[in-house]
Amino acid sequence: MLSDDELDRYARHLVLREVGGPGQARIGAAKVLVVGAGGLGSPVALYLAAAGVGRLGLVDDDPVSLSNLQRQILFRTADVGRAKVEAGGEALKALNPGVQVDCHRVRLTAANVMDLIAPYDIIADGSDNFDTRFLLNDACFFARKPLISAAVTEFEGQLATYKGYAPDLPCYRCLFPAPPPPGTVPSCSETGVLGAAAGVMGSLQALEVLKEAAGLGTGLAGKILTYKALSTEFRIARLPKDPACPLCGEKPTISGLSQHG
Repeated sequence: MLSDDELDRYARHLVLREVGGPGQARIGAAKVLVVGAGGLGSPVALYLAAAGVGRLGLVDDDPVSLSNLQRQILFRTADVGRAKVEAGGEALKALNPGVQVDCHRVRLTAANVMDLIAPYDIIADGSDNFDTRFLLNDACFFARKPLISAAVTEFEGQLATYKGYAPDLPCYRCLFPAPPPPGTVPSCSETGVLGAAAGVMGSLQALEVLKEAAGLGTGLAGKILTYKALSTEFRIARLPKDPACPLCGEKPTISGLSQHG
């Protein structure tokens, strides 16, 4: 049952025939972990909190820096120097006091990833490095949890939902079997990123999380969405399961997380 305040807060959801009371109840029961409180994780966390996701976890071990504010809309100038999860958690609770916010000021590792994802139903990857992306993909595969992963650089982004534990759906390693050699892919600080482009991808990522939580529409499992901001171009391509995938293929060579060190 929704309280009077919740009926008012979520009124625009409740009048949607595809959502209504049952859909909002499913959103309220959802438990989502957002990994990375950056340019992607900021809009993801804000929109999920605003939507009334019942339990929202935030993982990041960095402090807020002045250069973050160009795209990381979860923070304010006064937050510079504070832990991202501390400042971000306060912002999310101020937006919606009814949401349980878990703040995890840790770096994701093979030693803690399974414990971190265990309490949550859906994992949203907004990280900015390949090591974390591969680690989350493998952990979600073994835990049989949907992974909604986004990436953005310069003026372009991509988004997909990975469910490699399903017989006919791919995991992240079906697209990229292994991380690139260290130093071969420049970082965001080297290439730059348009703040609003990160906002577009983070908003789309939040939308896919909400669709997954409420059982709405058709998700991106088995597909990948790419976005080019300079030409305002969206494309969706089919992403098949790779029979030779080292994780979810016919003859997997990865049986655990020990290879992550």
